[in-house]
Order: sequence, then structure tokens, then C-alpha cells
Amino acid sequence: MNYLTLENINKSFGEKLLFNSINLTIAKSQKIALIAKNGTGKTTLLRVIAGEEAPEGEQAKLITAKNIRVGYLKQDPDLDNSATVLEAALDSENKQVQAIKELELATLLDKHDQIQAAIEKVDNLKAWDIEARIKEILGKLKVSNFKQKVETLSGGQKKRLALAKILIDEPDFLILDEPTNHLDLDMIEWLEGFLSTQSLTLFMVTHDRYFLERVCNEIVELDDGNLYTYRGNYSDYLEKKSARVANEKANLEKTKKLYKKELAWVRRQPQARGTKAKSRVDKFYEIESKAKKQISDDEVTMQIDMARLGGKILEAHNVGKSFDDLDIIKGFTYKFKKGERVGLAGPNGVGKTTFIKLLTQEVKPDTGKVVVGDTVVFGHYTQDNKSLNEDHRVIESIREIAEYIPLKKGKKLTAESLLERFLFPRSHQQVYVSQLSGGEKRRLLLLRVLMKNPNFLILDEPTNDLDILTLNVLEDFLQSYPGCLLVISHDRFFMDKLVDHLFILKGGGEYKDFNGSYSEYKQSLRAQTSSKAKKPKVEEAPVEEQTEKRKLNYHEKKEYSNLEDEIAKLEKRKKEIETLFMDTTISGDKITELSQELGTIQKSIEEKEDRWLELAEFI
Repeated sequence: MNYLTLENINKSFGEKLLFNSINLTIAKSQKIALIAKNGTGKTTLLRVIAGEEAPEGEQAKLITAKNIRVGYLKQDPDLDNSATVLEAALDSENKQVQAIKELELATLLDKHDQIQAAIEKVDNLKAWDIEARIKEILGKLKVSNFKQKVETLSGGQKKRLALAKILIDEPDFLILDEPTNHLDLDMIEWLEGFLSTQSLTLFMVTHDRYFLERVCNEIVELDDGNLYTYRGNYSDYLEKKSARVANEKANLEKTKKLYKKELAWVRRQPQARGTKAKSRVDKFYEIESKAKKQISDDEVTMQIDMARLGGKILEAHNVGKSFDDLDIIKGFTYKFKKGERVGLAGPNGVGKTTFIKLLTQEVKPDTGKVVVGDTVVFGHYTQDNKSLNEDHRVIESIREIAEYIPLKKGKKLTAESLLERFLFPRSHQQVYVSQLSGGEKRRLLLLRVLMKNPNFLILDEPTNDLDILTLNVLEDFLQSYPGCLLVISHDRFFMDKLVDHLFILKGGGEYKDFNGSYSEYKQSLRAQTSSKAKKPKVEEAPVEEQTEKRKLNYHEKKEYSNLEDEIAKLEKRKKEIETLFMDTTISGDKITELSQELGTIQKSIEEKEDRWLELAEFI
């Protein structure tokens, strides 16, 4: 069943063409991601699909299946500011959700007469399963202060609340614009599991590539006004796009040769031309247009002549910081080394940004001290775009910092060239900052930091609002960056690719120093959990205080003994599928089928491991 069909859709923004007669079909149970550069129309396409913006074109058609419910998560959600968090989260036409809302409000306000009536209503509607799902969603997304007014929430809190509301409402068709923004790593991993195992229909924009890999079964790319479809997940997209670009390059070379031949013919012709000659001239201009098309690889390869780092770089000695009763860090000691690449992880609200400001001496510690070497030049990218002058042109904004970056062997990288490498073509460099999209402004802010040519680069959530193409360019740049790198990011792919050492802030001032990538850290946590379950702690207690421990019954013992074999079989099949993904001859349909199977297997492994741990408590 097709939920939505787009045919011959055009869209322009001033003189800029966003869509050139694009077509798209979204069928039931498809999970599709949209990839495009910032400023090329991703959000506009989402708005067209959601019915909030009219398509253009004489033959344009937008066909939506009847009686389907659509949920649209915007980057800036529409919420009732006068409502409480609980009222907003449970604002739904679903009768079961309405019943749970009445029960929760009555309980919150301690109205006993209304509580009993609400319980009976929930019973009659058989809505207790819905209540469990609601509590799971709100808990995982850390939506907890139910009495708080929506108007008092931060932008990130509103985004999480809006996401919770949509997931609770269970629409037939989900449209999500950057759903992982403002989520911490635990939330992202939960959402990834939730969406990958649900039989829902999904169309989304996200820069999280692990999310794309594990959730989506189709990717569409908006490039130069055209829409390209790739069956499979992110790995398949990379492979198939590479083949498409190679084919386009080959065709471009042929077109250029034909263009030279036709150009020579046109120049030989007299001014007065017959009908046949005119036809050939018209064809010449068509060939000329194709021959002058530029195909960018979006690669960054350069050797920066960075300011020298001395022996002493950045040292923290027994650093501690608190705000009232909130401990940010206690007893932190570390000496940074040349070329070190460190990631900073931890839940939202634990104080990661404050921790960074302690290291850069923007915030003074309560205890201990921070010592910064004389040769250190910090480049600090933050999420605040107040430093941008909206009345400046893009090139002026970069030149305001510097005219060029020095490279090895006496070469220079000019402001114009740096902008080009980060996907701002020369024509776009004359645009005013006020005309840029949110993602383009983020990219410009990042370039202003890089233009200072720092030797100690600190990036606080650099991936938020950046498109995947820009992320690939940024990663290429950072992989060859010779200085120290300290990164806060909820993008697991970005962290795995760039850092090999982690500080994990746990809250309450506690932290963990882990030598490895983020994925290796998560793997170590799973191993520790499994090890603890296999060796349950035995506590000594006086005889009179000991109580008889519950024992497994016959069926539970049998289940426990079977679980290990079942998990082993699932892990084996998981590895088989991952091996099959490496086969370049595999069809797109087969990849989609295997991706869905892999999601089901992963969910089953997690459920069986949880059950095994539960039963192991009583062995």
C-alpha cells in the first residue's frame, strides 16, 4: 500500500531551484532517509510531504492515502506553551492515550475521586499496555517534570517532548526532521532500537550515520535539484553513490570531447544558417550545458602549517567544580599530549560544556588548577551563533578572522578556497549570512574557528545541523589535523572515526577515563554486565537476617539452559548477515531483506540477554 506519492514536483526559492520535477513513492513499512547538503531543500521537501507547503509545477501531484495519521517532528516543534509537560506529551486523539492522560493528571493532582473513575476507564479501554509504553517513552527521553510549563523549557527539552508526543501518539506515517538532535547517546541508542524494530512507516532527515545504517532500508539523495534513490542502508548508499558518480564522470568526459568537436564546427559556420544548421547549433548549447557541469568529490586534502606546540600543552591538577548542590567534576587530573584525540561523553545536563570551559580557563575551578602551555592556541567551536554578523556576506565573515591559512612548503589556503572545500561555491560566498539555512550558519561558524589556525581544537557538538556530506568533509579535514582535538558529540560514527580516548562524565562529579573508542566503551560495559550476572555477589549476613532465596522452577531452569544456545545461534546468524553485506554482487532487494532480518535479530538478542540476566539472579 502506498502511503504517499509525489509526481513532477518543482520548488524554487527566489532564483534558486530546489526540486526539478522530482518523483517519490513511500509505501507502508518503508523506512526512508533523505540526504542532501544544507540549504538545498531538505526541510522544504519534508514540509511538502507533510502537506504544510504546496508543491509547484503544472503537472505536480501529491497523493496521500486516505485515513492515515501522519506525525511530523519539526526542528522547531509546535507545542502549546501554556500547557504542562504532561498535557503536551499526552495531547492525542487516541482514546486510550486520553484515558491514561486523565489518570496521570488525576494522580498528579491527587484527586482521589477522579483517580478511581480514570482507572475504570483505562480498564474498559484495555489501555494498561499503552500506559507501560507511555512510561517507557517518557522515561527513556527523560521527560519527567510533568507539572512544568512548556514555555519554560529549553529548545532541546521541547524537541524531546515533541518526539515523545509523536511516538506516544503512534501515527501510521512518521516524518522526522533530525530526531537525534538534543538527545544524549543513551537516548539515541534507545530510539534507534525503537524505530528499527517497529513495523512503522518512516521518512526522516538525520546526520547520524549509525542510525541510517541500522534503521533505514532505503535512502534518497537530493542533489542539484534531482532525487536519487538507493535501496538498502547507509553502507549501500555509499557504495551505490560511488558507482553513480564514477559513471557520471565517464559520461562527462565523453560529453566534453563531443563539446570540443561541436564547438569547432560552430565556429566554422557563417552567420546565416539554414534549418539543419540551426538545429545543430541548438544541440551544441545543450551539450555545452552538460559539458560545463561540475562533479565534486567533496574531499579535503591539505597539510596545515600549524603553530608549534611546546612540551607543556594542557594540564589539569585535581580539578573540582560544583554549582550549589550540583557536582560537575571532582579530582580530575590529566596531562594532554601532542596530537591527542579525546572525546567527552555523558548524559545531557551532566556538565560537559562546563567541563570544557574549565579546561579553557573560561570558568575557574573550586579546587585544583588548570595550566595552559604558552604555545597553545585554542580554537573553540560552540553551539552559540551570536558571533555571526547577519549583515555580512559569507566571504566577509571568514576574512574578518583571516585572509588565509598557512600550509606546508610556504603555500597558503585562502578564505575563498577554504569555503569551497567546505561546500560554499564561489557564487554562494557573496550571499548574506542572514540568507543562510541553520546548517549553513553552523558550517560558517566552524570555518571561522578553523580560520584562526588553532593547535588545540575543541568542538562542542559540531555535528548538530550539519548534513552528511559536510560531515564527511569535516572528518577528512580532522583526520589530517596535526594538533590536539577534544570533541563533545552525540554522533557515535563521528566519535568512533576521530577519537581513541574518552572521558565519560557520569554525574555527581564522577568520571571514567577510558582508552579506546566509544563503541569499544559500550562493548566493555556489556561485557562487565554479563560478567557480573555470571558471578552474582554473595553478601554475608547474620543467620537470623538471612531469608530464603527464591529458586528457579523446572520451566525456568529449562529456559535458562536454552537461552545461551539461542543467543549463540542468533549471534552466529548476525555475523553471517554482516559478512553477506560485504558481497558487492548482492541485489538491493536482498540487502533490504537482510537489513530487516538483522534488526529483528538484534532486538531478539537484547531481549534474550535481558531475560538471561534476570534468571541468572536466582542461580
